[in-house]
Amino acid sequence: MKYIILVGDGMADYPLPELGNKTPLQAADTPNMDLVARNGISGMVKTIPDSMPPGSDVANTSVLGYDPRIYFTGRGPLEAGSMGVKLSRDDVAYRCNVVTVQDGIMVDYSSGHISSGESRKLIESVDAELGADGIKFHAGVSYRHLLVHTNGSESLRCTPPHDITDEPYEKYLPIGEGQKIIRELMEKSRAILTDHPVNKRRIVAGKNPGNMVWLWGQGRAPNMPTVAEKYGFTGSVISAVDLIRGIGYYAGLDIIEVPGATGYLDTNYLGKAEYALESLKEKDFVWVHVEAPDEASHAGDIEAKIEAIEQFDSKVVGTILRGMEKSGEEYLLLVLPDHLTPISVRTHVHGEVPFAACGTKVKNDDVDSYCEAAAEAGGIRFRNGHTLVTHLITN
Repeated sequence: MKYIILVGDGMADYPLPELGNKTPLQAADTPNMDLVARNGISGMVKTIPDSMPPGSDVANTSVLGYDPRIYFTGRGPLEAGSMGVKLSRDDVAYRCNVVTVQDGIMVDYSSGHISSGESRKLIESVDAELGADGIKFHAGVSYRHLLVHTNGSESLRCTPPHDITDEPYEKYLPIGEGQKIIRELMEKSRAILTDHPVNKRRIVAGKNPGNMVWLWGQGRAPNMPTVAEKYGFTGSVISAVDLIRGIGYYAGLDIIEVPGATGYLDTNYLGKAEYALESLKEKDFVWVHVEAPDEASHAGDIEAKIEAIEQFDSKVVGTILRGMEKSGEEYLLLVLPDHLTPISVRTHVHGEVPFAACGTKVKNDDVDSYCEAAAEAGGIRFRNGHTLVTHLITN
């Protein structure tokens, strides 16, 4: 038996007047996800507990079948796992964004989706100036990096930069025990990065400069059972996003590198599906995550979100459905967003998201399409999102 989870990050949305009060999922052409719904079961799942922030980190911990109230310790440790940075018991890891600020405003949480090569030079400069005993910056992918603070505080209240786009950032600086050193690192980074040669070139090219680091998502390494211990099978994860790969790292999954996987609209959708099918020749399970719909949502770009959903449907879901039918293997396939990212608010919010699952042993219900309204009509509800995967595997 083969098990497949396909996540279209942030696909779920609210009805939009621009789409005739349809959601992007309703407006998009999604014949393959419709086929999953038509041949299987559909319903709604609450991936994020009310008591926790509505982030991809919490949501995807839940999607993989782990109760985030027990196993989620922060986004930073997940980034560390993905990067192969081993944390000691005393280490607190922070997610470190390279952001664009201007006149006290958070202009861009990603510095125009700065390239990894450019941002690596920025982070290396920050580490050279601000790194010290117990403080180490690690370069990651694009705007997403890491700070490891030995004997640091994990009790600070920090705000994700993508939640405060176009807002004055000062009122969102970290608050709580240990805030002084973290705030100083953030503010001192501006002096290092403002006139950095990388940023001078970006400004000349009409691009947003990465002129500050923003620290958030702190925590210590989680202690969670592996997928092999939890479910009894081997598996892999495919994603361009560090936090997803980090969850996979702690869950004991192989992290598969796919050429051209960017995490944006131009990602290698087809390559992700093809590498997933190849992995399933040896593994029992594969988890494929596509970030593009979420990025379009954060940008408030309706057309881009619909395009990302349609690419996910045709090149990921469709390719894997055809591949599994051709293989002759028994399989279970689950499709869902990890959370809502409504275009109207451009950030993650609490709420239920639609799922659809099909496979050789799944009996179909009366739902014949995939979207929020259709899944709602399916009548199945999982109030604790981490129980969905376990239910599908054991029933």
